[in-house]
Formats: sequence, C-alpha cells, structure tokens
Amino acid sequence: MSKCRIKKEDTVIVISGKDKGTIGPVEAVLRVKSKPNRGVKEGFKVRVTGVNVVSRHTRANPSQEQAGGIIKKEAPLSVCKVAIYNPLTKKADKIGYKTLEDGQKVRIYRSNGEVIGA
Repeated sequence: MSKCRIKKEDTVIVISGKDKGTIGPVEAVLRVKSKPNRGVKEGFKVRVTGVNVVSRHTRANPSQEQAGGIIKKEAPLSVCKVAIYNPLTKKADKIGYKTLEDGQKVRIYRSNGEVIGA
C-alpha cells in the first residue's frame, strides 16, 4: 500500500458528494484494510472538520457519566473525494514532491511549485 499524500491539519476542499466545495482542515487520516468478502478495498479515509456530519443515536451510560440522545459527528470520507486546497489560486490542486538543495524532500503544489505549509 502506498502512502497518503494528504496529511493531518492540511486544508482540503471536497470535490464530490453532498458537501462539494466545502473547505476545512483534516482532523485525522485513517488507514482502511481490505475486506474482500464485504467489497472493501484498502486505502485511506480522512475526517474533515464540518464535513460529512452524521447523526449518531447513543444510549445513556451512567457508569461513564455519558448522556444519551442524538449526537452530531463527522464521519470519515474517502481520500479520493478531497483535494488539497491552494490558498494562492483559491482552487483544488495536486500534490507533487521536490528535493531542496539541502536534501530535504518537501511537498509542493503542482500548479505553481510553491511548498505546502510554507
């Protein structure tokens, strides 16, 4: 399995689905293992703040002092549905890699060659 190009705390834009066009930071990058019997392929999922919000019905748990009810939380979505957001062009962008003079490997925006997070 290859590595995921999107990292935690990157700003991403949703490129498909009900939240298309929404911009937000990545909370977590999750690795998904394949389950051939269930039709699940291996890959990555990301959880983005304020995107793909679902309602979860929970039962009260008095031993952990947890109230029951309906809780809204972000569900993970596939990494193919998000792209890195380039603040200079204000659009979705692809990620490339470049080695600097000092030998450090950095991620760059493909459209303009700027270093991500710099």
